[in-house]
Amino acid sequence: MVARDTMELKEEAIRAQYEAALGLISGFDHAPRLAKPLEAAPVAERSPGVGARPRFRSTVPGMAAHVTARPGSVRLVERIGGLSDGLVSPEQAAALNVLRRAVAVALAMGETFAAQSGLAELKRANLEGRIPEGKRAEFGELLQAEALVVLFTFANASAFLIAPHLGSQSVAIGEVGEVLTDNAPLALQGALWELDQDIAVLASDDARLVATISAFAEALMAKVALRAEGVARVSAFTQGSWKVEADQLTIAGFRPARAAKGGQIAMAFKKPHEVVGNHIAKYQSLRLAKMLMAYDFERRLNPFAELGGFIFTFMGDGKPGTGKTTLIQMMAGLLNDYCQAAGYPFRYQNFSIDQIDSYQGKSGQNAKAFIDAVLDPGVIGFGTIDDIDQVAGKRGDRQSSAGQQEVTAVFMQAFAGAGTVVRGNCTFGMFSNYPENVDDALRQRAGARFLVDGPQTREDYIDILSLLLGRNHSIPLGDHDLFAAQEIRKAVAASYEGHSRPHESGLIKVWQEVEGLLGPLNTLAKIGAYLKAIQEADERFTGRAIRNITDAVKVRAMDFELPDEWMEDPDLFLFKPYDTKLAMIRDLMTPVTVEMVIQEVNRYADSEFRYADNSDEVAIQGMVRDFGRQEEAKRRYLEGKG
Repeated sequence: MVARDTMELKEEAIRAQYEAALGLISGFDHAPRLAKPLEAAPVAERSPGVGARPRFRSTVPGMAAHVTARPGSVRLVERIGGLSDGLVSPEQAAALNVLRRAVAVALAMGETFAAQSGLAELKRANLEGRIPEGKRAEFGELLQAEALVVLFTFANASAFLIAPHLGSQSVAIGEVGEVLTDNAPLALQGALWELDQDIAVLASDDARLVATISAFAEALMAKVALRAEGVARVSAFTQGSWKVEADQLTIAGFRPARAAKGGQIAMAFKKPHEVVGNHIAKYQSLRLAKMLMAYDFERRLNPFAELGGFIFTFMGDGKPGTGKTTLIQMMAGLLNDYCQAAGYPFRYQNFSIDQIDSYQGKSGQNAKAFIDAVLDPGVIGFGTIDDIDQVAGKRGDRQSSAGQQEVTAVFMQAFAGAGTVVRGNCTFGMFSNYPENVDDALRQRAGARFLVDGPQTREDYIDILSLLLGRNHSIPLGDHDLFAAQEIRKAVAASYEGHSRPHESGLIKVWQEVEGLLGPLNTLAKIGAYLKAIQEADERFTGRAIRNITDAVKVRAMDFELPDEWMEDPDLFLFKPYDTKLAMIRDLMTPVTVEMVIQEVNRYADSEFRYADNSDEVAIQGMVRDFGRQEEAKRRYLEGKG
């Protein structure tokens, strides 16, 4: 059912364009005017005996294997079909159907725009040679506007329709160059020519084919929307809204329609009870998953982000085997279930060491594509960077590759750069066994710290033993209340209470000196003096650290868990208007206390002192090894001379 302020782009008008659309993706010639060809290789041919459209193959027997594309020839059907030897795969068929459908929708939208803007009448007059001289400038402006409308609609429909087929694969596409605005047919030919070039270079398999089409569509939308700013005669498009009922696609000016994005996640999800120990990290992950679900797709803002209690980036660190991967699986599983219940698109992506490339600039492009995919305001996003100490290099570290340095620069800009906008639809988690090896400035861009230290108590070890053994045994449990120690609120309260005093030896010394001089830290002035003393002990404890601490305190002010029934029945909270959700959250907030502030100062400072101590120890050990090697080399050298 189309809303009253939205017109319907009728299905018969779209299907009337199918023949023209099929002709465009089947084959045409195009001489590029603005962009340069990316590759000059011939279009891949099928194996002998496999059928194809006759007009694209030689009619001379025995010559099929030697057919090459003419310069500027665009044959998307054969380009995509050439990725497999034999039958077209389901992914390739889906890609071709998406492209034909998107071209048809764009052509139908172009006709609608022409009829509403007066361009259709001017086209008829032009064919008859009767355009008045005073109308020629208007005719040219309307042709340019129609080209932009058709281009954007093609890109918008392509991105929307290909989204359900997207997996975790991503590709980096630079700026689209062949954006022609003389008229709509030429504009489409230019876009399809450039897409054909990108597929030839980037689509080595089906997953990358789908990712390439998606990335190209996103890049084309961005370029056309920018080009359309200030262009005359586009008001008939920007002031209207159209719905394609069969696809549930809404066309509303130069704004992307992203409701279909998400894709399937290949991951073994974990339930909260399967995370033993790690109480604070587990608790904050549970709350963060529900916080993300408060995101309002219409307002493109999360009430938690507005109120200041949202975790945009966090660092999870701990020894190997303490449960970092299990924590990721738990949070991704919760978000996946919540989004399925609400009908929201969910996207999980991981950035790992295999995306560091030897080609200059490629690693940075991969990192930017990862960031952009998770930041997409049309999805609920969760991005993880596993083993970030290996992925992102320390600046000035001679052992870090150029690719690692590129990744560090991209992440620093994305997480706390001048252009960073926190909408509250996504979060990034950085995980490491050796956080001391992460660049200091990048590590401090993690707004929250999750110490993933695994099971700690006797009860934790009994619980994890019982959990991992499963049920295929008859061993008695003994004197133990299974999983009682994992009761989250009780365990978290005890964990927070443990940070009322610092843990690390360096910080304990600072605490004792300040407390001995000022007494109990129960005022802002005394707490500020404590912070200054920490900074004097560790110069890396800067204003950004204070901001991260205050953000953590604001999260503590949100020390409530959105009721499970709000996630199960979206009408109770998720589907309510933004202002209503904001008011509901305000009602649940708790006031900030001195205890909260002291605990968060100690928790953050403990982590920094722990990282610094480990980093210094690693550096000292490295120097000791270097000195030992020098002494041994000197000894052998002298023996050789003797």
